Amino acid sequence: MDRAKILEMEALAKEIQRLKSGGKKIVHCHGCFDLMHPGHIKYFQAAKKMGDILVVTISPDVYVDKGSGRPVFNQDLRAESIAALECVDYVAINKWSTAEETLRLLRPDIYVKGQEFEKLEDKTGKIQKEYDVVKEIGAEIRFTHEIVFSSTKLLNQYFK
Repeated sequence: MDRAKILEMEALAKEIQRLKSGGKKIVHCHGCFDLMHPGHIKYFQAAKKMGDILVVTISPDVYVDKGSGRPVFNQDLRAESIAALECVDYVAINKWSTAEETLRLLRPDIYVKGQEFEKLEDKTGKIQKEYDVVKEIGAEIRFTHEIVFSSTKLLNQYFK
């Protein structure tokens, strides 16, 4: 596993700025990614095809709101698992409870979510706020159309 892919948020922001000034298109994915599964991998692979550099930020343990006993895997293990994927260029652990400030700091060209968010609705209301920030920073939001699994459903169905 390449630990050089895992950066602090400020270092990642500087790296993105450097890459963008060199003409690279930055693609950003954000989420909990607690139980790595084929849906996550296909989502990252599809996102990578949308630009030059794929950056993934993960929710810190303290802000994971998936219920009791979550996350199953701590933020360091989740970051290391994502960094091990060939299609991912950089990983960072978010500092905030949502991706809004992360988007403002990193300023990606494209913010990618799965098709389950395409109607800009989720039970937390976070996707609409993220969409508003994407527009505010002049980025674009895109959606993948890959197989979807729910880590929560998988954990509850097979591991409880």
